[in-house]
Amino acid sequence: MISAGQVVLFKFPQTDQKEGKLRPALVLQKLPGIFNDWLVCMISSQLNQYLSEIDEKISYEDHDFLKSGLKLPSIVRVSRLAVLDGKLLLGELGRIDDARFVRLKQNLCKWIESD
Repeated sequence: MISAGQVVLFKFPQTDQKEGKLRPALVLQKLPGIFNDWLVCMISSQLNQYLSEIDEKISYEDHDFLKSGLKLPSIVRVSRLAVLDGKLLLGELGRIDDARFVRLKQNLCKWIESD
């Protein structure tokens, strides 16, 4: 069963509409309505893409790193969002800490509300 805060795998779409590669993503929220649609954000091991005002780093030293199921230090890229059918989520790798999840959602809200 899918739930917010899970780290899952799916083929994240490219912005040029080419088929994406299998990547980890963070499940943010189920969309309202009758469909099984979920808002997710990309997780990347490309640490050079880190945006401090919106992203969140997950490193080996973090207490929730092992629980996340990630293999490498990564960034949760809140500015890289997708909405997709839950059938496309290919399984749970792990879960992030609740406090980290709250921070990420707050970062997303601040970003959306900014000019």
